[in-house]
Amino acid sequence: MTGHRGTHRAATAPRRATCPRRSRAAFAPTPFSRWSHPLHAFGESPEFSFDSLPDAPPEGERWSSWDGATHGPKPRPEWVITALAAVEEDLGVLKTGKEADVHIVRRWVPDGTTKPALDTWMAAKRYRTSERRMFHRDAGYQEGRRVRRSREMRAMARRTEFGRELLSGQWAFAEFEALGTLWDMGIPVPYPVQLNDREMLMEFIGRDGEAAPRLAQTRPDRDLLVELFEQLRAAMTALAQRGWTHGDLSPYNVLLDGERLVLIDWPQIVDIIGNPRGFEFLERDVTNMTRWFTARGLEVDEGELLGDLVAEATSRW
Repeated sequence: MTGHRGTHRAATAPRRATCPRRSRAAFAPTPFSRWSHPLHAFGESPEFSFDSLPDAPPEGERWSSWDGATHGPKPRPEWVITALAAVEEDLGVLKTGKEADVHIVRRWVPDGTTKPALDTWMAAKRYRTSERRMFHRDAGYQEGRRVRRSREMRAMARRTEFGRELLSGQWAFAEFEALGTLWDMGIPVPYPVQLNDREMLMEFIGRDGEAAPRLAQTRPDRDLLVELFEQLRAAMTALAQRGWTHGDLSPYNVLLDGERLVLIDWPQIVDIIGNPRGFEFLERDVTNMTRWFTARGLEVDEGELLGDLVAEATSRW
């Protein structure tokens, strides 16, 4: 028996295409020719670069710090500038203290960006860092306040570096919160614009670029003294009705803006009932202020004012 011999051929793998061998030099990048680049058709150099960041303000200025800060209560006064195109400049020191320094800061939107142009001055209160700070009366003012984390309480009590940093931030936040609440109540205080870390920007109290004097530096006539004492009584009464007193009130912490009193420096605002020394702080506030008015020639009854304020503070109890 003979087999049938097929006529088809065995399948073979396809042949790979080949290309002529080239030297390594043939694969080297072609030198860049700036004259042959297509960007030149548009009059542009191929060596330019895009920069997505705006030009920096001139030396000594900074972009507005509004964005990212904690803001004051609404409605805001018309003079508060919130535009991110605004710039700021530090104009110098207004006041120095053991816990903080106060600077004058100008914030404005450059002409041409808004119509009309916006420009305002603010007071920047900057609490000192732990190396330069001396909170000399923390213990008394902290009574009645609570920090929930035991580690933080121990650090503040022992005045470790961490504890001092906590105190610094706590004082800044406490004053910012107090000013916002007092502003909403109608108490004559500077408007708190914003808080950013240890820097609080607030309303600049003054006229024509000149800061309002402290009450201790003034000598009002008798008619104005009577009006000013009534303003003081009204402010302290409104505070007492909420159970509060300033805690460090004196003619040095009161500004005279024309014929208007403005009370400043509020980080230590005291809960009269919650703080074991609350009535002591209230009495001292009353004594400091009434003695100044008496020294200026206005007879006021210290005991009567203190009694009225105690009655207001305890009326809820």
